[in-house]
Amino acid sequence: MTSDLRRRVAQLLVVRGSGHWSDGQRRYPRWELPNAELQRLLEAGVGGVILLGGSAAELRLRTDQLRRWADGPLLLCADVEEGVGQRFEGASWLVPPLAVGRLYGRDPQRAVDLAGRYGRCTGRQARLLGLNWVLGPVCDVNNNPANPVINVRAWGEDPATAGALAAAFVQGCQGAGVLACAKHFPGHGDTSTDSHLELPLLPHSRARLEAVELPPFRAAIAAGVAAVMTAHLQLPALDPERPATLSAAVLEGLLRRDLGFSGLVVTDALVMEAIAGRYGAAEAAVLAFGAGADLILMPADADAAIDGLVAALASGRIAMARLEESLARREQALAGLGDAPLEPVDVALDGLVSAEEQALSRELLELSLEQAQTPTPVLAAGPGVNLIRLDTALNGPFLPAMAPALLRPAAAGYGACLIEGRSPSPWSGDPAAPLALERLPAGPVLLQLFVRGNPFRGSAGGDEPWPAALAQLLAADRLAGLAVYGSPYLWERLRPLVPAGIPAAFSPGQMPQAQAVLLERLGLAAAALEGGFTD
Repeated sequence: MTSDLRRRVAQLLVVRGSGHWSDGQRRYPRWELPNAELQRLLEAGVGGVILLGGSAAELRLRTDQLRRWADGPLLLCADVEEGVGQRFEGASWLVPPLAVGRLYGRDPQRAVDLAGRYGRCTGRQARLLGLNWVLGPVCDVNNNPANPVINVRAWGEDPATAGALAAAFVQGCQGAGVLACAKHFPGHGDTSTDSHLELPLLPHSRARLEAVELPPFRAAIAAGVAAVMTAHLQLPALDPERPATLSAAVLEGLLRRDLGFSGLVVTDALVMEAIAGRYGAAEAAVLAFGAGADLILMPADADAAIDGLVAALASGRIAMARLEESLARREQALAGLGDAPLEPVDVALDGLVSAEEQALSRELLELSLEQAQTPTPVLAAGPGVNLIRLDTALNGPFLPAMAPALLRPAAAGYGACLIEGRSPSPWSGDPAAPLALERLPAGPVLLQLFVRGNPFRGSAGGDEPWPAALAQLLAADRLAGLAVYGSPYLWERLRPLVPAGIPAAFSPGQMPQAQAVLLERLGLAAAALEGGFTD
């Protein structure tokens, strides 16, 4: 009996694995299980894996491998909020959803159409690569520009926009044969802290939640979304004691009873500090499941989580009927995917990015590009300094060695100089002249800023003195051009400061294709053969 109960409980866990084939390739070994451990858990009945890392081709081989290891049908998912190529190179990497949200105010119908195509592209490519569950759309309303973790991941800055576009994404994604997941319930948009690092407090009343946070989730539920992911938030108006992920008032009361959601409820990752910093692995899983979650995502210790759940069920702390309900919801979700076999690997990879999806990527970039002036002045030829600000040069998939942001300015005589977390500080300490210009090579400066909110970052990037730095470069007659990638909020602060005659543009995307489109507007077209020798 205990053995059977353990296998049934194990189906409710979703553990983290690398999309790479071998253990030595794991990017985040703190969270990504080694292969022997992953295989053992899948053979023991664990029912889901969340994947990150590797190329698109490697992901398809990996998902086939995981299915062979598994004891039964698997939920295979990934955080591919910006298209599958955001996480797995070779697939489509699309502009962040907020770019479509900003189009909605000018052309709602076109924005809804684009969100649906965005969802279809994501769902179709996910399925070809062996995934059956997309952890999106983000239904949080990013009405707080200082939000460090949602930011451009949201589909809108107001409830109507976020709801209309999230619903269109759901329909497109699930129409392509995979499950979608609305997150992070009941709304992580108006926070100034990151739940990966600490427990945010959302001090709003139920009336305020009904007006702002909940409408996008209602829209996604009305569109038939298969799953909803919880948020690690403290909401005193709903539950003064426990965060939303562990709160029956939020999950059973608000989500199930009041919003009428009958699909799968999955926790956000339980290894995040908002939960792991306060609860042990077993107790966190038990509290989440007891509160109404069906699936336990990334417990800090999978075996401890299973042990804790088995003990709670065996002792009667949690009714056995709860297990039956959650297993039935999981089975129903998998059944909704149908039983069509996956395309053979060669067929899937040959048709991975269609001509229509290539056009969608370009259309989204062109529509979301903004210029300080139209037409944009051409960047003057160097020699000069290509000053690039990014969080880290060691784990920035948007800035490989052959990135347009490096190569195209270099061809115009601008040598790259990186400002990143591990470099010596570029700041002088003088608020009026914050850049230590004496540390830079001489010449005009092309300033390229890669700034956006991201998990684990701790800020939305608006805490650095870029307006003062821009004024300083202008006063020294050294600003040659400005490119901002990612944050519309930083662009909106800097754009009014750029005088006529200085080329400046913004793209919400940070990927190489976004760089290419933006730099073309600054007069930096690609060379016939772009690149260099191999090593």
